[in-house]
Amino acid sequence: MKLLIIEDEREISDSICDYMENDHFFCERAATYPEALEKLANSSYACILLDIGLPGGSGLGLLEYLKKENRTDGILIITAKNSLDDKVTGLNFGADDYLTKPFHLAELSARVTAITRRKAFDGKSTIACNNLLIDLKKKTASVNDRLVDLTKKEYDLLLYFLSNKNKVISKNAIAEHLWGNNADLASNYDFLYTHIKNMRKKLVWAGCEDYVRSVYGMGYKFQQHD
Repeated sequence: MKLLIIEDEREISDSICDYMENDHFFCERAATYPEALEKLANSSYACILLDIGLPGGSGLGLLEYLKKENRTDGILIITAKNSLDDKVTGLNFGADDYLTKPFHLAELSARVTAITRRKAFDGKSTIACNNLLIDLKKKTASVNDRLVDLTKKEYDLLLYFLSNKNKVISKNAIAEHLWGNNADLASNYDFLYTHIKNMRKKLVWAGCEDYVRSVYGMGYKFQQHD
């Protein structure tokens, strides 16, 4: 899943990015208000980590922008000590949660995970699709109680399909979700086809129905029959 870290303190930004990428997230960063606004205008995110105090403008202005655009990205605001007004205003503007500096990275990760789970899966810890079971806490997939040996990218891909079940997802949206801006460096989608093919093969081999459908000229759909 893709995060946007909006933080002007480089050391904090580096620490968050390193920790969250080790915890199965892909991170993009913005250090100023204009840079953050540009990224928000061009992409969506599973969760946005937003520092209120930014060079060039207030993070509250970004929250107002997201609210006007009816965006559904998860939002965790990061505030300095004794910034009660910022916390209250941020939550009123649609933020999902807040964290006060200094904070432990493990707590930050737990908050982000809770937000993304609540947004995509109504707060559930597991997702069942017939005999396929996803454990969001353990980050595992199993079929008939047998673990499927998915790579990180294959697991992220499966989770993205499940969070958009029965919806057509473009190849570009999938690539951007998994690789962020690095997806633009690829001249074709061969890398994406390979990950989808391998994920499907492993699930079917384990005894799972092949739910992924190719939609000609559009992309893919995870189609679960009632």
